[in-house]
Amino acid sequence: MLYRFREAQAAELGLGTRADRRPRMASACKSLRECERWRGEILREISRKVSKIQDAGLSDYEVRDLNDEINKILREKRHWENQIVALGGANYRRNVAMLDDDGKEVPGTKGYKFVFLTSYIATSAQSNENSKKSEEEEENQAFAFYKKFMNQGPSYFGDLDENDGRLLAYERSAEEEDWEDAYSNLRESLGISTDEPIPKLPRSDHTSSPPLVDGASGAHGDDVDMASPDGDSNSKQQNQSDGSTSTPTPLAEDPAHAHAAAAASYIPFLRPEDLLPPKLPTRQEMETVLLALRKKALLEEYFGEEKTST
Repeated sequence: MLYRFREAQAAELGLGTRADRRPRMASACKSLRECERWRGEILREISRKVSKIQDAGLSDYEVRDLNDEINKILREKRHWENQIVALGGANYRRNVAMLDDDGKEVPGTKGYKFVFLTSYIATSAQSNENSKKSEEEEENQAFAFYKKFMNQGPSYFGDLDENDGRLLAYERSAEEEDWEDAYSNLRESLGISTDEPIPKLPRSDHTSSPPLVDGASGAHGDDVDMASPDGDSNSKQQNQSDGSTSTPTPLAEDPAHAHAAAAASYIPFLRPEDLLPPKLPTRQEMETVLLALRKKALLEEYFGEEKTST
């Protein structure tokens, strides 16, 4: 009984007995029925190995060996199919191209076949599609979150906070409180009597014209006229009454020099000339300098440095 069980198990696995083994050469078999039988056995063996190669627990070396065995059996199946055709049987070798979903021929159907890639490609394609969908959803969520911060007006950035004047009044009161606290702490640290009232915080009035200092003078030692418009009209009337024909200096008429003099009045160690914008050369001056450099380069090229130095 055990022998019969082993024999049936071997036949089921495609091993068979020594006397009933598949011939090594398909051309040695002259029976069409036997060729059909061995071809069916090869198909069952291919099916077992293909199902085994789909196991995710196999290592890379085992997958490679199984894929080599499957290709070897496929070549043997082709030999048996040729023998079946030679014996007058059915033609199993139909050259039907394998097509994908788009109707294109699937690559790898000829020659060496990578059987293990069938499930891997399907799972990788599905995972790639899922990852793309998740990325698009994340981008849409991020865009929806940041969309409320886009195209905001000046009020969002605080540019209109000082229009009503409440913020300026609050800052002014905070400055006065800090000034009083600092002044009282300074008197305590210096031992000065606290009976005297605390002076008010000195503030600079930017609306009025700033006084001129000694450093705010012109390039030739002339004072810059920073009088108010009323003062200018009074001085003009006085000059007309005196009959003087004095003309205003170009420095006084220049608005840049006037602004520089106004800024220098707050900084004693600077002159208005230090705050003036740099004087740019004119187009004619730049052309003259470039022409001189070009002439110098040509003279050095044809006559040498000694000629140009002389």
